Amino acid sequence: MQAFLGEYLPILIYILLCILIILLIVICVKVIKTMNRVESIVDDVDEKVKSLNGVFNIVDAVTDKLSALTEVISDSIILFVRGIFRRKKKKIEKEQEENQDEEE
Repeated sequence: MQAFLGEYLPILIYILLCILIILLIVICVKVIKTMNRVESIVDDVDEKVKSLNGVFNIVDAVTDKLSALTEVISDSIILFVRGIFRRKKKKIEKEQEENQDEEE
């Protein structure tokens, strides 16, 4: 029995190691092919995202202009309303001054 183990066990181990090395080589080749496919997909997606950058820049510019426009409109409305109240306040103050002048 020891003669069998001494003679045939190293041969069996060498055969299994050869099979393992072949399997590892096949797996490495498949991983390399898969990585190449993934790289091409990532490149394609990157190109498509870059093509959308123009659209996003346009949308950003439009929203900036709309924001500025609404700010100008709201400021104008606020100034108009303040002007109305100031006129009324000045009118009331003049009337009070006139009343005080008449009383004196």
